[in-house]
Amino acid sequence: MSLSDHPKAYGTAALTVAFVAGIFVTLGFKDLYPELENRYQQRMKRNRNARTSITRSSTASSRRDSFLFGPVSLEDRESSITTIDRGLGIVEGIEGTIGNTPLIKIRSLSEATGRIILAKAEFLNGAGNSPKDRVALNMIEVAEQQGLLVPNRGDTIYEGTVGSTGISLAVLARARGYKCHICMPSDMAIEKSELLHHLGATVERVPPAPITDPKHFVNLARQRAKEHTASTDTPSRGFFADQFESLANYTAHMKTTGPEIYEQTGGLIDAFVAGAGTGGTISGVTKYLKEEKKLTNLKVVLADPQGSGLYNKIRHGVMYSSTEKEGTRRRQQVDTMVEGIGINRITENFESARSLIDDAVRVTDVQALKMARWLVEHDGIFVGSSSAVNCVAAVVTALKMPKGSQVVTILCDSGARHLSKFWKSVGEMGLEHNEEQMGGEKEEDLVKVLGLEKPAQK
Repeated sequence: MSLSDHPKAYGTAALTVAFVAGIFVTLGFKDLYPELENRYQQRMKRNRNARTSITRSSTASSRRDSFLFGPVSLEDRESSITTIDRGLGIVEGIEGTIGNTPLIKIRSLSEATGRIILAKAEFLNGAGNSPKDRVALNMIEVAEQQGLLVPNRGDTIYEGTVGSTGISLAVLARARGYKCHICMPSDMAIEKSELLHHLGATVERVPPAPITDPKHFVNLARQRAKEHTASTDTPSRGFFADQFESLANYTAHMKTTGPEIYEQTGGLIDAFVAGAGTGGTISGVTKYLKEEKKLTNLKVVLADPQGSGLYNKIRHGVMYSSTEKEGTRRRQQVDTMVEGIGINRITENFESARSLIDDAVRVTDVQALKMARWLVEHDGIFVGSSSAVNCVAAVVTALKMPKGSQVVTILCDSGARHLSKFWKSVGEMGLEHNEEQMGGEKEEDLVKVLGLEKPAQK
């Protein structure tokens, strides 16, 4: 006689089996849950103690034997997206917000070229909102180590800058117990000097002059620092940061930006594209990737605005522009509205890696303006002039490489610092008009928009 002949007995047996199974399941998960909690707490602790750690999407699944079911795969759903840990806990001061910036895939540029174009979002550094945060912090720390700066002694940091380095120095100076005095050309965007004033810096806007002139903004800052130190009515000192020649500039990027890019890409970089003013960013990143990580096949490309002599220095070995030879210009940058990159001399920072730079791309103002507007319309990215130049050069470089290649560039600062000059020109060119509302068709061919030649299929 079977249980099926007695439905009541059958039901009782089924309930008994279910009850016993429930006990085993409960015991199994009771055994498993503390392990899950322990793993979570360990992960949180690692994140707090290592701000530079990177969670890779390819993390191996963790396994733990449960009492009932044997090996169980524990999948971390949060790590399915590559993220940069900027500190889940508390960071120390404004300095703690510098570095570990995201590496953004710019979708529209990648789709237009058939190559992957990535951009390091340096405008997300938390002090002065540019890559100059890294440089300013390193220069100050080195000066403190050498005894050239002493907090709360009344010391003043002097610098000649077109804006970004000065802003970073002004923020960090206040945070670390110093004053800041900035000398800058009078034709720079007015919002930069206004921001410096709000940050408590003393600002001297001086007429543009060649580097050989004592009144050139860099030379003037150097002189102001000497005058301060020579003064006998105060124990304080003047420190000239000297971003153009100080090797603390490129080493900041060699210690931080380069390693971050390498980790974020897993070392899979086919080209690195960046502009140069002081030359610190392109030199520091290049030296790290080529010399320390031995990426010998990496192609490094200089992005240079019109009017700068660096393009010809890299391509032809001679520093000159189509209108002026080296040393004869009236100012450091000529015939361009681009600020922050492009120069008429070789700095110590640029020279440190000049032999490692493989090629250069010259970018016109019109191309930069069109790229800036393209990024807003297609990607929601609002950046300044130097970032636009970098992106144009990244596109030009990508189109010369095999499909699927990975190109990395730099997004330096926000377009909010370029409203009165660069972005005003974007509007004056009519690039902000909605063509569809005006009865026209919106141009969606990036290569055509930039006036580039269609590459041969690779």
